[in-house]
Amino acid sequence: MNSIILKARNEINLLAKNVPQGKHIVTTDIRKLSGKLYRTLDNHNKEVVFALCEELLEQRNWESGVIAFDWAYRVRDQYNEDTYFVFYKWLKKYVRGWGDCDDFCTHAFGALIKSRKYLFGEVLKWTGDDDFWVRRASAVVLIPAILHNDYEGIRPFLISDALMFDQHDLVQKGYGWMLKSLSTVDYENVRNYLVDKHSLMPRTAFRYALEKFDEKTRKRLMEL
Repeated sequence: MNSIILKARNEINLLAKNVPQGKHIVTTDIRKLSGKLYRTLDNHNKEVVFALCEELLEQRNWESGVIAFDWAYRVRDQYNEDTYFVFYKWLKKYVRGWGDCDDFCTHAFGALIKSRKYLFGEVLKWTGDDDFWVRRASAVVLIPAILHNDYEGIRPFLISDALMFDQHDLVQKGYGWMLKSLSTVDYENVRNYLVDKHSLMPRTAFRYALEKFDEKTRKRLMEL
């Protein structure tokens, strides 16, 4: 085991021992630890960092995953065409919780899609994956580009259309969240989409999507 991975594991265990009874380690503490450990690395080359990230992910625990995804995001200026295949492998192999999915997709993987919008065609394929985490990711990974109003060439409504009848509530919440984000930069089109799709969209997704609308509009849409 790499010495930095061993140090990370020991530091995580130390944090856990110092947590008051009945409480748990919070994300903020893990992110602080992540930053401290990252600064001790001798080499911040993407290939080196990604290899360490994979070793962290192989620990198969939430805390190590937070550190891995944080380190991957820190080298975002070095992303290239091959980074997609690394990240997709991680998505398929290691993402097994909504925290993993959302952290990875709204930071490292989302930054990659935002900077290389031509990958949207690949993301659209995720909507048909057998793994519901991958289907949720197809919506959540677009959120960084959407919130920065920098999503030309990305078509969020194609994702929500593809996921419209998905039976998994976490997928419904995922594309509802994406639509909610989109409503902050494209209010009218999202409102019109919700009016058009109200009889088809599961109420879980529908309620998530309209959270950013004003109270009067939310009420009117909920009455459809």
